[in-house]
Amino acid sequence: MEAIRIAGAGPAGTAAALAALREGVEVELRDRSSFPRHKVCGEFISPGAAGVFERLGVWREFEQARPAAIRRFELHLGGRSKACALGELAFGLSRYRLDHLLLNAAVARGAVLVRGGADRPDILATGRTPHAATRGRRLFGFKAHFRGPSTDAVELFFHQGGYTGINGIEDGFTNVCGLASEEMLRAHDFDFDAVLRLAPALAERAGPLERVTEWLAVGPVTFGKQFTSAAPPYRAGDALGFVDPFTGTGILNALITGRLAGVAAARRLPVEAHLSECRRAVERPFAVSALVRRAVSSGWAETLAGVFPAQLLFRLTRPHTA
Repeated sequence: MEAIRIAGAGPAGTAAALAALREGVEVELRDRSSFPRHKVCGEFISPGAAGVFERLGVWREFEQARPAAIRRFELHLGGRSKACALGELAFGLSRYRLDHLLLNAAVARGAVLVRGGADRPDILATGRTPHAATRGRRLFGFKAHFRGPSTDAVELFFHQGGYTGINGIEDGFTNVCGLASEEMLRAHDFDFDAVLRLAPALAERAGPLERVTEWLAVGPVTFGKQFTSAAPPYRAGDALGFVDPFTGTGILNALITGRLAGVAAARRLPVEAHLSECRRAVERPFAVSALVRRAVSSGWAETLAGVFPAQLLFRLTRPHTA
């Protein structure tokens, strides 16, 4: 059997590589980027990831990366705040360290890493597919690392023009990452520090933090999914579908769908069979995030937050990991 060619060496691509290697096939990983790298990302690894790391055979490497332990979820929307225990341990780890450990693990187990794009790949894991967005109404992501008080919570703050998430990562640092409208950012001259002062609860939380990296930004950000095309290649991660980042499931979605793609490619399963497994795993977070996004844009979110348990919202946005 020829080596499986994977385009993209981020979490989805390396998860696919690790899964395929465990099936006993050769793997070629291709990526134009240099690794390790910092990337705009919430760097929150949702509950359920431990089982996926174990299936990929990298749980020990993940533990050695010293991820922050995250046990609680806090939601701040307008004048309302809610908190709940996660019920299962989650983690915070920078993309710099996560990508590095996954890629090293794949190469150590036999994957061949090649710089450059892949012609006619078996697995496509190159990230989100750009979609047209109306200028002036586009969305942009932003992220930086901070030093200062850290908690065991992933904290989500909705505010004018978007939202910001805060959670601990390795070595006592804190990741601050968010999504904001072009209109709001232009009003503040794309000053992301100013975004942290848009809501009282967010300003209070960010006040003692000291930024230690430059802001990274990406955009325009659009949402979409590729769950219907049964044509090759096998898609994984954001190349399969990009869910609204407020769900905090992006990394776990990438690991799950990457593992599924690696197994499907190694066994030469029909693409539709792979898509069916992916739909079962991650389609609910896509649907729930779309509903919440509509509630926020229509002004109903704060009212609903008063009666909607935070734990239920968190649970409904988790992918299926079995």
